[in-house]
Formats: sequence, C-alpha cells, structure tokens
Amino acid sequence: MTSPIPTTPPDTVVPRRAWFALIVVLAGAFMGLLDTTIVNVALPTIRESLDASEATLSWIISGYALAFGLMLIPAGRIGDRFGHKWVFFVGLAIFTGASLWAGLATDSAHLVIARVVQGLGGGIFFPAVTAFIQLLFPPLKRGVAFAIMGAVIGVSSALGPIVGGLLIELLGDENGWRWTFAINLPIGVVALVAAAILLPAGGEGKKLSTDVVGLLLLTGSLVALLVPLIQGQDEGWPLWTYLSLAGGVVLLVAFGFWERFVVRRGQEPLVPPHLFSHAAFTGGVVLALVYFAAFTSIFFTISLFWQSGLGHTALESGLVSIPFAIGSIIGSSQSDRLAGRLGRSVLSIGVGLLALGLIVLWLIILAVPAADLTNWTLLPALLVAGFGSGLFIAPNARFIVATVDRSEAGAASGVVGTMQRIGSAIGIAVIGSVFFGNIGTITGPQDLPEAFAAAATPALAVSAGLAVVAFLLVFSLPKRVNLH
Repeated sequence: MTSPIPTTPPDTVVPRRAWFALIVVLAGAFMGLLDTTIVNVALPTIRESLDASEATLSWIISGYALAFGLMLIPAGRIGDRFGHKWVFFVGLAIFTGASLWAGLATDSAHLVIARVVQGLGGGIFFPAVTAFIQLLFPPLKRGVAFAIMGAVIGVSSALGPIVGGLLIELLGDENGWRWTFAINLPIGVVALVAAAILLPAGGEGKKLSTDVVGLLLLTGSLVALLVPLIQGQDEGWPLWTYLSLAGGVVLLVAFGFWERFVVRRGQEPLVPPHLFSHAAFTGGVVLALVYFAAFTSIFFTISLFWQSGLGHTALESGLVSIPFAIGSIIGSSQSDRLAGRLGRSVLSIGVGLLALGLIVLWLIILAVPAADLTNWTLLPALLVAGFGSGLFIAPNARFIVATVDRSEAGAASGVVGTMQRIGSAIGIAVIGSVFFGNIGTITGPQDLPEAFAAAATPALAVSAGLAVVAFLLVFSLPKRVNLH
C-alpha cells in the first residue's frame, strides 16, 4: 500500500509502475480541468433551475478557478515535506465529495460554495501530478510524460462542453446540469482506490513554509480584485467596487513587501521573490496569466450566446466546441516534437493561431446575422484556435520554468500553475462583466439573437485582445531552453 518511491536510472528506462502512477494522477488532472469548462454549457440551465443571477454564473466558474489556484503553492510545499501521495489522496477526496455537494445543491449560494470547495480540493491534489513526473521519470523521458500531461490538460478543457452537453441532453435540463458535477463520483472513487494502491509514498523532507500571513495577503488581494469584477456589473458599479479594487492592489503590494521581509528573516516565503529577478520568468508568469484568461473565457461566451441567445440545446452548444477539441488534440500530439525542433517558436505559433482564430471568430459574429450562424460557420476559426491552443498548453510551463535555476524549478512551477488558474478566474470575471454589460434591449423572444450577439461581440473582442497580448509576451522567453 505504501511502497517507497523507486529510484529511476539516469537513462530512458521507465518502470511499469511509473506509467500506472501517471495514469492515476492524470485521471485526477482530467477531472479537475474538465470541471473548468464542463459547466459552461450548463450555465443557462442552472440559471433557470436555481434562478441564479448573472454574477452567480461568473462565480460558479471564477470561484472554482480562484480557489484552485490559491491552493497550488501551499499544497506543493506540504507534498515536498510529507510526501505527495496522501496530499493527492486528500485533495482528490475533497474534490470528489464537493462534486456530490454541487450536484445536490438546492440554491445558487450552495452551488457556489460547493464549487469553491471543489476548487480547493483540485488545488490540493494537482501539484502532485507534476511532482510525480519529476520523481518517477528519468530526465530523457520527462518530456514524453509532460507532453501527455499537456495533452490531457488541453483535451479535458476542450471536451468539457461536449460532455456537459451530452449529459444535459440525455438527462434533461433539471438533472443534466447536476450530473456535470456528479459524473466525477465514479471516476473519483476509482482514482482514490488506485492512488492508495499504486502511488509511491515518501517525502523529500524539505523545509515547510509557514508563511500564513503571505497566503492571507495573497488571498485577500485576489478576492478584493475579483469580487467587484464579478459583482460590479450586476450592482451598477457602486462606490464599494472601486474601493475594493484599490484595496486589492494595496494588499498585492503589501504581499510583495511581506515576502521580502520573510526572506530577510531567513524563513521560507510562499512565493520566493528572487524568482522575479529573472526578467524572462516574470514575463512568462504574466504570459501564463494572460493566456489562460483568454483561453478559459471562450466557451463561457459561446455557451451563453448559443443557448440563451440563439435557443440551441446544451448538446448543440457543446458540439460547437468539437472543432476546437479536435484541433487541440492534434496540436498537443505534435507539441513535444515541435518544441524540440523549433524552441520558443512553437509557443509563438500556438498563441498566434489562437489569436487568429479568435479574431476571425469575432469578425464572423460581427458580420453574420445572428439568426444565420451555424456550427459550420464557426468551424474553421475554432479549429485553428484549438490547434494553436494544443501547441501552446503542453510545453508552456516547461519553457517558463526553464528560465530559472534548476534548483528553483519546484517553486517556479507552483507559481506558474497558480497564475494559470488565477488567469482563468480573472478572465471569466472580466469577460462575464463585459458580456452581461452589453446585452441589448430585450422586449420579447425575437430580440434574443441580436441582443446576445451584441453581448458576445465585445466579449470575444476582449478574449482576442488578451490572446494578442499573450502572443507579444511569448517573446520575453529565451529562444531555446533545455526542456529535459
């Protein structure tokens, strides 16, 4: 049940047990990342079923992403100290239990709380995924393992709307959205049993950070920034929203000063400040935040437009994402090989294609009457965007982490993962505010297509703009790094 971590030789030999362990942790990663997008197609039915507000719809996604991101660094540190096996197990158990809670929610408040707890569980178990790859795979095989992980990340995110649409189509509006969460139960239970049996135990005994103040400052700053972004549009941007945004900035600055103070005291900070002395790493962290803000928000916009605006079913809405999913699978399968040949260019090509696809998507919705839009109309743009996303997501974290010293890779990886999830939360908050703030006047059902098109157009423009910014940020990374 608790065999020691096997020592792998410094060549290409990978024990069979390592591959089984990879399957187990990637099953958890698949569930955690599927849940970032599977709920998108369920938002209109959740809105009707629970009489949820527009802000609540944003919280269902942003609350999950924020909680997920905030737990990554502390959970990674605890795993380094005591062993990643049981940290993974506990996190997955919390995630699975919260999935049941979300599926049984009787009102929107309970659903949002369950989603936050679900995000906390995901953030607890996710650092173990990369940790086990580092521990169980020799250097020359880590690229393959990371490429598989990248493919799982891209494919799970892209498949979310399709799976969600199928569940709602098969089980109906009232029960279908509940199963977008409850589907995690059988997978989670099997993964928990497999984790207990197959994952190696043992810890590295690294010093455990007790930077509770840093964690509170970081959490407070992000909550203070996100709450007004999500609630502001719903409440007409009262004074407190601007005060909260200003307070969030102040807390974020205070967090930076506190982390330096912790280092001067000879203690372990939550986020090592010296990492940001590397200009390339700093640019890469901003790149991760901006890219995931653009990427995660795409299907939030499309799902609401396709269902609430154009009157399509959840399944039809999910089917819209198939070209993106196919493109993502193809891009992910080629990313490791191309990264070795092209270096940083694979990232710039990937983000460039995502930006191109989103710009074309924006132009289509801007130019084509809403009533004439079909899945086929959007197919080329989404296929290109998905291929670009697949190229980028698999190798991006390794390129960013490779900009710092190898001894700092663990801490750097935690920071990058946190910024990816926080980027997702911020992206949904901003895009949700733009979308709901631009819905046109609705006097009857006949106005819905054009009213929601008026909302989707600026929302997609913001997503495309973020992708363009991400494209420019790629050039802050070194042209070539050692990916092994």
